[in-house]
Amino acid sequence: MREEIARLRDAMEREAYVTDRATATAAYLAMTLHKPLLIEGHPGVGKTEVAKVLARALNAELIRLQCYEGLDVTTALYEWNYAKQLLHIKLQEGTAASAREREAEIFSRDFLLERPLLRAITRVDAPPVLLVDEVDRSDEEFEAFLLEVLSDHQVTIPEIGTVRATHPPHVVLTSNRTRELSEALRRRCLYLWVDYPSFDKEVRIVRAKTVGVAEQLANEVVRFIQRVRRRRLAKTPGVAESLDWAQALVALGADALGDEVVDDTLGCVLKDEGDIREVRTAIGEEGLAAFVGGGAL
Repeated sequence: MREEIARLRDAMEREAYVTDRATATAAYLAMTLHKPLLIEGHPGVGKTEVAKVLARALNAELIRLQCYEGLDVTTALYEWNYAKQLLHIKLQEGTAASAREREAEIFSRDFLLERPLLRAITRVDAPPVLLVDEVDRSDEEFEAFLLEVLSDHQVTIPEIGTVRATHPPHVVLTSNRTRELSEALRRRCLYLWVDYPSFDKEVRIVRAKTVGVAEQLANEVVRFIQRVRRRRLAKTPGVAESLDWAQALVALGADALGDEVVDDTLGCVLKDEGDIREVRTAIGEEGLAAFVGGGAL
């Protein structure tokens, strides 16, 4: 492993993000080559956290654009401060300024409200980390616009002109694969798939993120959840649910899993009534030991 990648991995580990060689390499290359990093994976496996940890490790500003169906350019890029413009127009009434001069004033940068994309390319001190979260939830039209911004690191505002990035941002896009992204966007990005972690890695994550968790409890929580993941569920629990459950169990003073505490806290792990019913039935038939025992996963 190159020394620079090892340093980045260590910096991410210091921020309590249990990373691996592939993730650290992808992040390093994205920054070095000035290319966006597209991260896909199951919900709750830590895709968004990569951008957050990267920003902290680099001591950079994190700018987040949360995508959703119907997201448009106005919300993502910029809009005019209409209230401020109207007030300025009122204050300018009766002055000697011409209509052209007054129009130029109210459509200047002073009246511009920066949204995440514009904010990311106008930072003058240092490159920020731009997180475009759940890009698969946005429309294809917005994806095409986003591709243009990411390709040139510039945007054109009709009233002002072209705004170019002084320091191109480090861009991380995440996707849960609710729809297929365009080939053009994929080609523009470096790619990283984040899968469910191995048993040992997930135990490390739980112990790093959960203050006061006992080693036995961490092992049993991860073993239980990894066995639950093998079932056909409506909503498979991710690492986020492992952490939620471990923190809940610590708050309840548990140091190991038992039938009663598991039954009382299944809502921390499973977020669907049918899934909870199925797992409770399985525990009743097979016994809790079948889920937390030390056999092969």
